Amino acid sequence: MKLTLRIWRQKNKNSPGHFEEYQLDGLNPNMSFLEMLDVLNDKLTREGKMPVAFDHDCREGICGSCSLVINGEPHGPEYRVASCQTYLRSFKDGDTVVVEPYRARPFPVLCDLVTDRSAFDRIIQAGGFISVSTGNAPDANAIPVPKKIADLAMDAAACIGCGACVAACKNSSAMLFVAAKVSHLNLLPQGQAEKDRRTLAMVAQMDKEGFGACSNTYSCEAVCPKGISAEFIARMNRDYLAASVRSAVTSAAD
Repeated sequence: MKLTLRIWRQKNKNSPGHFEEYQLDGLNPNMSFLEMLDVLNDKLTREGKMPVAFDHDCREGICGSCSLVINGEPHGPEYRVASCQTYLRSFKDGDTVVVEPYRARPFPVLCDLVTDRSAFDRIIQAGGFISVSTGNAPDANAIPVPKKIADLAMDAAACIGCGACVAACKNSSAMLFVAAKVSHLNLLPQGQAEKDRRTLAMVAQMDKEGFGACSNTYSCEAVCPKGISAEFIARMNRDYLAASVRSAVTSAAD
């Protein structure tokens, strides 16, 4: 299998970037996209050239590190898979494949295909946790949770924080990511004590990081490798409105 690759090259965050074209032949269609980049980097290294920098870790669709835009689509053409689970059989022999980093101001390019997504970490630090001391882990059935609620919480918790939702959104909105991280804690009994503070703090940090507003195009849901539903955005909006009202009432009373 032969592919022509047009890959974004950028020395560092202060340098202008550009596309460079590479030819690869003899590729196995069953290779993953990242394995193909490994082959390219081996070739470049043997030629005395700088290899292409790209993020990766688990290569099993779990960590979300392998965030690439492939032919204009975050993670590539396949449905509900990460870049590491995209295989060359998704392309045709002789295709030209364009590979670039996520394009969003809160995700500055550090080098080639590597972006700084620490903005997500700061949003989590603002409230994506439960600080109540619970001692030893309780038995699984010690705190009754309705199955529907438990299933919803698990659906939200499936978010791997890859940032595909931001890359796909025309406004670079992080609403789907934040909604998932807020909802999976807000839904459960253990998260109720800090529900209002968590919602207000994480949304405030999202705005501080410079992410755009949601305009309900559902592009985030379409590219999410874990199929996180945009309904969580509506749920978070309700939680945010209720938290804002309660906060205003409390402030007025004080």
